[in-house]
Amino acid sequence: MKLSHCALAVHDVDQALGFYRDVLGFEVRDDAETEGTRWVSVCPPSQPDVRILLRSSGADPGVPQADRRVIEDLLAKGLLGRLVFVTGDCDATFRRLESAGAEVMQEPKTRADGTRDCAFLDPSGNLLRFTQQAA
Repeated sequence: MKLSHCALAVHDVDQALGFYRDVLGFEVRDDAETEGTRWVSVCPPSQPDVRILLRSSGADPGVPQADRRVIEDLLAKGLLGRLVFVTGDCDATFRRLESAGAEVMQEPKTRADGTRDCAFLDPSGNLLRFTQQAA
């Protein structure tokens, strides 16, 4: 068994696509519309078999409007989506993303076990952590 897809709720699919493609350098795998809802899948170039689905937070037509508002509120607070990526150089990744205008949540920090990491928010408030394994 292996992971194939994961999904992130986003406020604006085009804005999210711009971030994941242009800032993170991910490749676009699919750009589709189903039942009037657009979604895009992207993947890191080093993992073409793992897709991250970017879809509107209100994409599921079965979700009541009141629940959609709750989802939007949680998303805006950064409490829904979280992804962790492994990087070979946490500091270089931090500098690149910060210079691209990504919202910094945590500057590079070395943990007690020697792991170094930093964190950003994507344009929708999803937390992205970038971890460099201890030497």
